[in-house]
Amino acid sequence: MARALVELREVAKVFMRGASLFSRSASEEVRAVNGVSLDIFPGETLGLVGESGCGKTTLGRMVLRLVEPTSGSIRFSGRDVLTASGSELRRLRRDMQIVFQDPFASLNPRMRVFDIVREPWLIHRGNDAVENGTGSQLEKATRLLKTVGLDETALSRYPHEFSGGQRQRIGIARALALRPRFLVLDEPVSALDVSVGAQIVNLLARLQREFGLTYLFISHSMPIVRYLSTRIAVMRKGEIVELGDAERITVSPQHEYTKTLLAATPEVSFAR
Repeated sequence: MARALVELREVAKVFMRGASLFSRSASEEVRAVNGVSLDIFPGETLGLVGESGCGKTTLGRMVLRLVEPTSGSIRFSGRDVLTASGSELRRLRRDMQIVFQDPFASLNPRMRVFDIVREPWLIHRGNDAVENGTGSQLEKATRLLKTVGLDETALSRYPHEFSGGQRQRIGIARALALRPRFLVLDEPVSALDVSVGAQIVNLLARLQREFGLTYLFISHSMPIVRYLSTRIAVMRKGEIVELGDAERITVSPQHEYTKTLLAATPEVSFAR
């Protein structure tokens, strides 16, 4: 069996909620993530599903060190993510990218699409992922946009000139710029209508096949997770309450919370 690409062991995140001018209560601990252990294997999609506020996004961002864990360990391709710093952390982040939930807030409104897509190349200048590509940055940006279903005329335009689905395609292109091996997809279709969201899900499935990507797909929608995922982890109140193959989880769930999620979400069609 292949070694896991991403390994989480007893990962936890505690936030302190303090007293305010309008409350006399003392500060208290809020355990957003409580001792989660997960493996994500090369080429698979691990769907992380649960209701809003259960800790899904916090967990995904801790994998990338966008949020620092309170305790636990995280390894990527055998390397310790939490002790990495400087150039080592930059190399890790080249291999691990994120597509954010909100396509309206995740793109700088003052930057043209060309500058948005090439920004990772400027930040990681000198890395093999940038230098080994063929063609100019303009040519590479054009190819990236075509890969996600946009044409080169988009390069000179600003984010406000695009629909939500098109903006999310731009965000995906930016995430792919450094040729990462692993993507955290943080509810990438929740801000989109159903038909556009289905197009984005199908795009992500195609990109995974073409580039051999590994996904952590975060969502509150069980039908979307079921369609895209190899395995599913069900999260409730900061803990994983059920984990298994996507078919088993959706056909024969064991935990009452998983059954509730399945019963509460309508069917969604994803014609390829």
